Order: sequence, then structure tokens, then C-alpha cells
Amino acid sequence: MSVVESGEDISAWETIRSGLRYSPELREGFWGTLLLALLGTAGRVVVPIAVQQTLDNGVNAPGGVDTGFVTWMAIIAAIAIMVTAFSSYLMTRRLFTAAERGLATLRIRAFRHVHDLPLLTQNTERRGALVSRVTSDVDQVSQFLVFGGVLGIVSVGQVLVATAIMLVYSWQLTIVVWICFAPLFLSLRFFQKRLSDAYAVVRRMVGQMLAVISEPVVGAVVVRTHAIEARTQRRIDDSIAEYQAASTKAQGLTAFSFSLGGVSAGLANALVLIVGIWLGLDGNITSGKVLAFAFLVTLFVGPVQMGTQVLTDAQNAIAGWRRTIGILDTPADLDDPGPAGVALKHGAVDVDFAGVDFAYPTGPLVLSGVTEHLPAGSRIAVVGETGSGKTTFAKLLTRLIDPSVGQVLLDGHDLRTISFSSLRQRVVLVPQEGFLFDSTLLANALYGDLNATRDQVVAAVAELGLSDWLEGLPDGLDTRVGQRGESMSAGERQLVALIRAHLADPDLLVLDEATSAVDPNLEMRIGRAMERLMSGRTSVTIAHRLSTAEQADEVIVFDRGRVVQRGHHLALVEQGGVYGRLHASWAAQQSR
Repeated sequence: MSVVESGEDISAWETIRSGLRYSPELREGFWGTLLLALLGTAGRVVVPIAVQQTLDNGVNAPGGVDTGFVTWMAIIAAIAIMVTAFSSYLMTRRLFTAAERGLATLRIRAFRHVHDLPLLTQNTERRGALVSRVTSDVDQVSQFLVFGGVLGIVSVGQVLVATAIMLVYSWQLTIVVWICFAPLFLSLRFFQKRLSDAYAVVRRMVGQMLAVISEPVVGAVVVRTHAIEARTQRRIDDSIAEYQAASTKAQGLTAFSFSLGGVSAGLANALVLIVGIWLGLDGNITSGKVLAFAFLVTLFVGPVQMGTQVLTDAQNAIAGWRRTIGILDTPADLDDPGPAGVALKHGAVDVDFAGVDFAYPTGPLVLSGVTEHLPAGSRIAVVGETGSGKTTFAKLLTRLIDPSVGQVLLDGHDLRTISFSSLRQRVVLVPQEGFLFDSTLLANALYGDLNATRDQVVAAVAELGLSDWLEGLPDGLDTRVGQRGESMSAGERQLVALIRAHLADPDLLVLDEATSAVDPNLEMRIGRAMERLMSGRTSVTIAHRLSTAEQADEVIVFDRGRVVQRGHHLALVEQGGVYGRLHASWAAQQSR
């Protein structure tokens, strides 16, 4: 199941339960926070009671105005207001702390899990949409838990306490209030379902909009060189329009429910005054109780009206929560055996492919029946036409993917049993396009060995024969490479990738034609450096240029997912076949 599909259909309660499971900090101190909420709610109803007592037993006392009683009621009301304010402050602070701690855990888990997602999932899910799941979607949850959560707890408690006090004063007026709000309460389920669906679309549109906006920013050079600014802007405009339409629809539902609450509130206030006066004329209620009841209705109406906004925020937050949980619930395709896994010994690695088949989901076999032995310390070149399966072979070798059938073994150990910490130290892939992070050249080189010193990096550069190149850079190792390394040429980025690999000192080196983008002036020096780099270790090169294959101990030839030839370059040229055709075509191009 893709990230897009995962988590979309679970209910609100299931979402909350899953969210609490992933963020246990949200439960911490819950009962203390609830107690503070109850204190804050109880304090709010003290004022209406104090007003009623002051009017009935202080101002309208049998012997005249009882100033002492009125004074005490004022003091009690003041204390209640102070307790309410302090309780609300403590409750808000506790909720904020718990929410931010819990959501920080959720963000960390989601970010880490993104790196464990299947490569196909990462490729099919737009990067902007993935980023939105662990940024803006989590932000929506954060805002709701900190603000909507406070309002929700206080509002529910306030409605219940206000109802209880109203029943004490007048059951008739209490029924009037509840009848006025019955249509709103009965429609909540209706609105909840539609708001949930509407805000699920809104959160999805946010992800799509971020993806559409981020792509031309990353590919700005392509946009400009191909003069597709107008087309790119139309795509962005269309995405923004789709988000606007989805958001407008969701807000329309919110506005309707809020207006229904306003109608109910106005009707309740009017009927309470009319019925209260009628009951007072019959002697069934005092003026103080009618006035207190008016205050209580305000305490009842406010939370109910606010509840519509809380409901809206809740649906928006739950939609975002679902999308984030969707990432965490998407199973990782590569399981790390961890400390229980095999730790490879240092030294050249012996490699075996044993009956390996591989197919991408819902697709045909990309590799079929691959059974090959790569002796320790050998230099192997892998060649074939585009789509023949050679890149998939390299991904299996470095365990970026696992075989559908069969095994890949290093020193006799199935790759799936080797701990990631050992595997990533002993096996290094140098991709065709070296990716650089927005930092200095030194910081990027150190990804090969984070414990290496500056002097060791300088020594590695010298061993690769790149000292002259380094000295020609504006700030040497402190040169900034820019986002994605765009301040450097493609060849220079590749040189940094080679320095990384040298620092890593792997036992198995896999190169996707790592020197294909290097300037011809550097090619010979890189070739000599590569000789030293590959010495004493097993190396596998995905060869796009057959000059690389000429220097290998053996060449493995792929065609339509199968190994069709294997041997030394000269022997394969004499055999002809697929390799003979490839070599003849390459030689013809070189002679032009």
C-alpha cells in the first residue's frame, strides 16, 4: 500500500488512538490537567451564583440591603475569578508542554520513517507531499491540541456544569435552552462526517500544492532553459485554485454550522427572558434566579458556539494526523536486524547471487535467474543496454532493495541478516550523480567518515591526485557547495563523492560509472586514483563506457534481465554476441 492510501480510511477515534500510541507524551499528566480544567470550569459558575445570592439575599433581603453579605459575595466572586484564571493558565501550560513534546516525537518518528520507506514509495509520492505530512500536517495537530484541546475540555465541562446549575434554578428554563440547541446537537454527526471528508481533501491539496511549487524551484534551470515559465506558472495557479476550492468548500460547511449555532443562541436567549418573566409573574422563580439564569445561558451558549469552531479544527487536525500516521503505518521494505544481525569482518568481500529474481510491484520481472559469484578482491564491470537490469543489480548488491526470489550473500551471509550499521560501513555505493548537501566541501566529504579529521580529508584528496583541483577552489575545503551542490559542476560533485568513498574505506565498492561526468582533463588522474581506491577490495562498476570494462578482471553482460555473457573483455569481444555488438557500437562512436 502506498503512503497516499495508508491511513486515509481510519475513523477519528482510531486516528486518536493511533496518535496517542505514537506520541505517548500526550497522555502524561492528563488527569492533573483535567482537574485544572474542572477547577477553571467550576470557577466560571460561581459568579452567576454570587449574582443570584447577592440580588435575592443581599439587595432584596427582608430587613433591607445586607451590605456585609453583598461584600462577602463580591469577595467570593473575585476569588473565583482569580482561581479560574490561574487554573486556566496552568491547564494551558500543561497542555502546551505535553502537546509539543508528543508532536516532537511524532515528527522525529515520521522523519526517520521516511528514510525507511520503500524506494518505490518515495519515488511515487511527491517530495513536497511527503514533506507536508511531517510539517504542515503535524502543525495542524499541534494548533488543535494546544488551542482547540483547551477549548474542548473547558467547553464540555462548562456546558455540563451550567446545565446542572440551571436545573437547580429552573428545570423549565433548562428544557427551553436544550430544545433551542437540539437541532444543532442532532446535526453534529452530519457535519462531523462531511467536515472530515472536506478537510481530508484540504490536507491532500496542501501536499499537492507544495509539491507543484517545490518542483520548479528545484528545477529552475530546466524551467528557464526550456522557456516553460508560463506552463509552470499555469500548473502552480491550477494547484492553488484547487486548494482554494477545497478550502472554500470546507469553510462553507463550517460557516453553516456556526450560523446554526448563532440562531440557536439567539433563540435561547430570547425564550429564556420571555419564559423567565412569565414564570416570575407566577411566583415560580425569583428575579435573582432569572438574572443568574441569563448568566448561565451565556456560559452555555458560548461553549456551544465555540464548539463548532473546535469541531472544524478537530477535523482539520485529524485529517493531518491521519496523513502523518499514514507514513508511520506504511511498512518499511528493508528490515534492519539491528544488534542481532551479522557484523561483517574487515577485508575484501566475497559476493554471491543465488537464483535471484526481482520484480517491481505490479510489474514484470526485471531480473530473472541471476546466479553469479564475484570473488573477493576482483574488479567486475557490469554492462548492458538501458533497461537491461544492471542498475537493479547494483541496488540489490547494496541492499537498497531485496530480491523477490533468491539470495544475495556477502561472505556467505544473506544481506537480510547483516546489520545495517555493519553493511553501510563495509559496502559503499558511489552513484552516477553525486548528491551534495548545502554546506562546505569538507562537511560533505566527511559523510564518508564522520570521525575523520581535516588532515585526513586533505590526505585523501592527495591520494586521489586531486590536490591541484582543491587548491583551485575559492576557499579550499571550506568552499560552499550550494543547495544540491549546484555551486559546483557535475564533475566536481562527482569528485566529492569519490573523496567520500575513499574516506569510507569500504570492503565492497559499487560504482555507477562514477567518473562518467568528470572533465577529460581530470579523467586520467581519477583513473590512477581509482586504481589505488579499488586495490585490495572487491569492486563492481556499472559501466556505461566500455573503456571501464576493458580494465576490469571480468565483465558481466546483462540483456533483458538475464546474464547472457561473462568473461574478460578480450574474450567477450572475440565471442561477439551482445557484448560484441555493444563494444563495436561504442568503438564506432569513439572513432568519430
